[in-house]
Amino acid sequence: MNSLGSNRQLAENKLILLYIIESIGMPVSNLTITKLILENKFMNYFLLQQHLNELCESNFLSSELIDGKTFYTITPNGKQTLGYFQSLIPPGIKARVDNTIPLIRRNIKDETLITADFTPESENEFIVSCSVREDDFMLIDLKITVGTKSDARMLCDNWKSHSQDIYAEIIQSLTKKRD
Repeated sequence: MNSLGSNRQLAENKLILLYIIESIGMPVSNLTITKLILENKFMNYFLLQQHLNELCESNFLSSELIDGKTFYTITPNGKQTLGYFQSLIPPGIKARVDNTIPLIRRNIKDETLITADFTPESENEFIVSCSVREDDFMLIDLKITVGTKSDARMLCDNWKSHSQDIYAEIIQSLTKKRD
């Protein structure tokens, strides 16, 4: 294969990865993306891992290590690049990805157990416990004391509806460099 063809294939593979991660719309584990890529024979395992690393180094993807598992998210830079070059992804591959994404989202949500509950400690003290487990590991386990039952209910409802956003905000806040 000539270098122009291999360069085009390289760019196409990276665009496919950006497209998949953007389409899923939530942090995706290396295991999930690997299963999707290999099941659809989009590229081999070694190319996949190399491309993921290069996309992270180029700031098109960000990766986060949580309990020994790597999760990928597309960056604004990655979204912009995908917007410019998405037309280079063959329509057949895009269609296969588009057909697979709802199942992947459902599997990710099934793998992720989100819980939120509260227990009264006294008349004006309620302990709210919120957690997210993925497979056998705990992503986050949070306990908060609030003063009213309605606040406790609101925290539980918010966690159940928006745990991914809240989790991302907590991580962002905790990892922010402070003076």
